[in-house]
Amino acid sequence: MKISTITQVQSTMRRRSFLKLSGLLGLGVATATLLPLDQAEAVFFGNKEYKVSRTKLAMGTYVSMTAIHSSRDQAENAIGLAFDEIERLSKVLSRYDSSSPVSDLNGNGLLKGAPREVVEMVAKSLQYHRQTHGAFDITVQPLVDLYKNSFKNGGKPTDSEVAVVIQRVGAEHLRLEGSDIRLLKKGMGITLDGIAKGYIVDRAAEVLAAQGIANHLINAGGDIRTSGVAAKGKAWTVAIQDPAKQKHYPDVIQMASGAIATSGNYEVFYDQEKVFHHIVDGRTGLSPQISASVTVKADTVMNADAMSTSVFVMQPTDGIRFINKQPGVECLVVGNNGLVARSNGWQA
Repeated sequence: MKISTITQVQSTMRRRSFLKLSGLLGLGVATATLLPLDQAEAVFFGNKEYKVSRTKLAMGTYVSMTAIHSSRDQAENAIGLAFDEIERLSKVLSRYDSSSPVSDLNGNGLLKGAPREVVEMVAKSLQYHRQTHGAFDITVQPLVDLYKNSFKNGGKPTDSEVAVVIQRVGAEHLRLEGSDIRLLKKGMGITLDGIAKGYIVDRAAEVLAAQGIANHLINAGGDIRTSGVAAKGKAWTVAIQDPAKQKHYPDVIQMASGAIATSGNYEVFYDQEKVFHHIVDGRTGLSPQISASVTVKADTVMNADAMSTSVFVMQPTDGIRFINKQPGVECLVVGNNGLVARSNGWQA
């Protein structure tokens, strides 16, 4: 959930937009384009049905919301409230904002009386850490920063540098006691990048539902939450793009109410070979190299977000075996060799 400058976001978006939404703009399989910072439209389909859409910059990416409703005003108001919630939560959960609780924790190693949302995120992260046997770990922040700073200074991290930094990584050194959070080792830090965006999208969807917008879609840079139906009663349709950007879509799926998220080495990487990218295995100190992308379908975007990151860190066969044991969760893995593998319950 990186809060970046507009220039950084535009550069990132040229590499991102992995899940292409076909129902969002009514263009079939949509293509990735750089949109204005705040764009809105409303289309009347007859029979008292409006499709109201708005796209704006949030959470370091472009977030698009589409609502299908009989009242244009009600839909526009609900979307505005949902974006307000995204802005509020972004300030709470970002580690890039020096005034945020997460930044306070990383700077001081202790956060007393943490906000409810931070406590919930850390608690869920620790649960995913245990569930994935360490594949999901929010304490990899020192390694991610090592990668970024090394390449910023014109080099790559050495084995000895990684060996030193990895000593400050490990969720077993993080303590959550009530609303107090403590990092037990000096120099530790957390990053909620692998879970917070999904959590925020889920909360925005709850705002839309509470405002009576049963049919809606939110797309936050490929983290997608759908509810009900699209215009004219059609299903929401999502095409999963080839990571090599050759337009050979591994799959196209239709969704009603649910969530989907993707983790990929193409999203944020530090070298052209993508040996060092933003997904880091806290157990080895290295970026996984076997998968190019992992897409997960789940009940919530938070769950899909965390699971896609976890499976990306795992060996593909181990990751698919893990997903096959998770009720209501499915995955599609695209390897760096171009091969595609799916969990047992994945249905195109």
